[in-house]
Amino acid sequence: MTATAELRDITVAVVREKEQPFTIEKARIRGPQDDEVLVRVVATGLCHTDLIVRDQYYPVPLPAVLGHEGAGIVEALGPGVKDLKVGDHVVLTYGACGHCNPCSGGHGAYCKDFFGLNFGGGALDGSTAIQDPDGHPLHDHFFAQSSFATYALSRENNAIKVPDDAPIELLGPLGCGIQTGAGAVINSLKVTAGSSFASFGAGAVGLSAVMAARVAGATTIIAIDVVPSRLELAKELGATHVINSREVDVVEAVRAITGGGANFALESTGRPEVLAQGIEALGGLGVIGVVGAPKLGTKAEFDVNNLLLGGRSIRGIVEGDSVPKVFIPQLVQLYQQGRFPFDKLVKFYPLDQINQAAEDSTRGVTLKPILTIGG
Repeated sequence: MTATAELRDITVAVVREKEQPFTIEKARIRGPQDDEVLVRVVATGLCHTDLIVRDQYYPVPLPAVLGHEGAGIVEALGPGVKDLKVGDHVVLTYGACGHCNPCSGGHGAYCKDFFGLNFGGGALDGSTAIQDPDGHPLHDHFFAQSSFATYALSRENNAIKVPDDAPIELLGPLGCGIQTGAGAVINSLKVTAGSSFASFGAGAVGLSAVMAARVAGATTIIAIDVVPSRLELAKELGATHVINSREVDVVEAVRAITGGGANFALESTGRPEVLAQGIEALGGLGVIGVVGAPKLGTKAEFDVNNLLLGGRSIRGIVEGDSVPKVFIPQLVQLYQQGRFPFDKLVKFYPLDQINQAAEDSTRGVTLKPILTIGG
């Protein structure tokens, strides 16, 4: 099936104003062009990044259709699609051009056009694919998908084929939040067997990192958070120690557990004071990855000599340094083997309860909301 100019009626969740609730609206989407695929969205994760864009931490133009952890079934193909077929089950992930130097080197998360492709509110030429019933454009192409919708357009290179026997309604978060935490551990930090790892934050990203650290063979795995239920779950998922940072000095506790400081750490809260703690909690030659996203322009402070004299490192990480076509199927396989039980993080909500899902996520009641959209 190839693209036509015909517009398809869809239902979308729209952000129209800064810090205002999502609204469920009718809209229309064009058919796929070039190397695009049209995906019938079965479910999509709700990620912290959706909420900070709703609140305009990042300047995505409004009104916009967000959503960037979509999973569904390919329904139509553009004429340039080479490998995907109608009926394929896919997880939608971040957009990358595929041909710049970082992309060519296997580092699509650092694509030279990453911000434009994922946060620009349209294609790089400014065009959009979605319009309201009156023909007014809605900003889209969010993470090259805008999957808070019954149908989403993606490019072939960010629609990742997954096995038909995997639960497609569960897999969307592998496209961003889960691959960010797991990839940070496996791809970026390269956590080693027998090492110590500390996760500063036990949300969906932090707990994905905990599970990945267990897969990688770390023998001391510390989860740090302020929510007791998250810490209990962390123990179930592989943490050997948990720390409630409201109750003890985190740096002292990590140093005591590890015998001087962690070999590896991950900061997923986006809070600069937590990053500072993470740096202080590293052992000699330790490295901390940073995945938490605060407002643009946020500054952090740390003791330069502590970094220098201990040979410590700070590493910024986007999307877990993932090559999605390789890494997402690997995570699916680990899940199917029972070694990466990320289903314990999720709670399902229908699309029309997106604002409740957002509130529950912000309050910490739900770690990873998934919005069910179609069967």
